[in-house]
Amino acid sequence: MDQSKPSFFITTPIYYVNAAPHLGTAYCTMLCDVQARYRRAAGYDVKFLTGMDEHGEKVAEAAQQHGFATPQEWCDSQAPLFKDLWKQLEISNDDFIRTTEPRQNHAVQYLWERMRESGYLYKGSYDGWYCVPEETYFTENQVKKSDEERGAKGEHLCPDCGRPLERVQEESYFFRLSAFQDKLLALYDERPDFVQPAFRMNEVRSFVEGGLTDLSVSRTSFDWGIKVPFDEKHVTYVWFDALLNYMTAVGYGVDSDEARAELAYRWPAQYHVVGKDIIRFHCVIWPAMLMALGEALPEHVFAHGFLTVRNAETGKAEKMSKSRGNAIAPQDVVDLLGVEGYRYYFMTDVAHGEDSAISFERMEQVYNADLANSWGNLISRSLNMSAKYFDGCAPAKPASADAFDNPLAKIADGLVERYMAKMDMLDYGGAKDEVMELIHAANHYIEDSEPWALAKDEAKADELAFVIYNLLEAIRIAAHLLMPLMPQTSVEALRRLSCEGEAASDDLKGICAWGLLAGGQPVEKGDPLFPRLA
Repeated sequence: MDQSKPSFFITTPIYYVNAAPHLGTAYCTMLCDVQARYRRAAGYDVKFLTGMDEHGEKVAEAAQQHGFATPQEWCDSQAPLFKDLWKQLEISNDDFIRTTEPRQNHAVQYLWERMRESGYLYKGSYDGWYCVPEETYFTENQVKKSDEERGAKGEHLCPDCGRPLERVQEESYFFRLSAFQDKLLALYDERPDFVQPAFRMNEVRSFVEGGLTDLSVSRTSFDWGIKVPFDEKHVTYVWFDALLNYMTAVGYGVDSDEARAELAYRWPAQYHVVGKDIIRFHCVIWPAMLMALGEALPEHVFAHGFLTVRNAETGKAEKMSKSRGNAIAPQDVVDLLGVEGYRYYFMTDVAHGEDSAISFERMEQVYNADLANSWGNLISRSLNMSAKYFDGCAPAKPASADAFDNPLAKIADGLVERYMAKMDMLDYGGAKDEVMELIHAANHYIEDSEPWALAKDEAKADELAFVIYNLLEAIRIAAHLLMPLMPQTSVEALRRLSCEGEAASDDLKGICAWGLLAGGQPVEKGDPLFPRLA
């Protein structure tokens, strides 16, 4: 924690352990990773949090179904699956929280005491409908509406996932969510960018305007959860537990100077990144809980859409499922594109706020066009010419920038500011477009300036040096800007320029200024960074 820098705190949801991590969890985690890497390069002290949601009836059922003696043993078996995949995909999280850890138990019990003091907690009984897979309560009106829309006969179906609901009748503690309807609507008015993208805000507002009912926040019918400290026959409702993880990880409820300092520095979070299916929990229940506690609210909740698969025969987007035979595992994509190609495709070609159809054909097309033919080709050709014409080195830095026309420097002027404006909004596709403009221009610059022809005329030695220097400088700047998307290949590009020491820079604006390439240093062509896919 470096308090001389501004804090940037970004979180994924904590993922359920009822199944192994999949393409969707990897996608959400990567969204956060790219932002975390960008913010570090821009001079922030970043905390990037992810983890596992291990309590609740759904997890207990998964443990039983998989033959584990206890839910804890099942959770322990799943943790390496997440951690190993994040390592493979170059995820740079600073913390990995599990809700079965002592720090979460302590924080949730502290939450209960504060809620009891707040006056927004009362004891009653719950008699209604509950979806175990979605871990969501539904009113009679919601269930009736769902039945009418689906035409269900017999059992009632979940309005969200369509699976059978359970009738729950038990004693419960309730959180007075209904008391926060006007406060939440005022929040949405005062902070229109609280929920992103904007059309998701419309969904949240509509839900709240429809009326809020008090929320059951404890269970007595099973025991896999954190006990209520003042009534131990009750365990905490899984969402009342899970949402608190964001504050647990930055010291909430810990009675020490160090924890209080961290909480003051880190909270509120700048971004919670979540799937659209859990937006109500993060944009309605969570801010209401924080209001009740008198705590600051997160700055933004960004809700991404679902990944779907394009049916090759019909051309229609379909939900991924094993039963349909169209499920894509992360390893399938890594096998095709490599890790860096995987990151680039999902972060730049998928519309983050909406559902997006993916296909192996499109992945290959993007990889070949952007990475193999454009970025990788620029690196190979430029470094090869530099080594060939200047005895394995970069040419000396030009004495005068006005000696010849320099279209690349013109594009680079203001590039980092345009790029950062897009990255600040999680518009990674737009940020990529800004960088690719420079890369495409550099490739055209090669064809227009014809270095191979200049090399044949000794009278044009200065012009040749000028052209090659500009190409290498464009590569250096592009490598810095692509680093949040593709960290390994970007560092390798800088290494081949003998600029690897720049990779750790936290002054993105400064390091991307045109003309910082020293000149005269050794360069290395190396193998293609992005071999073309057949």
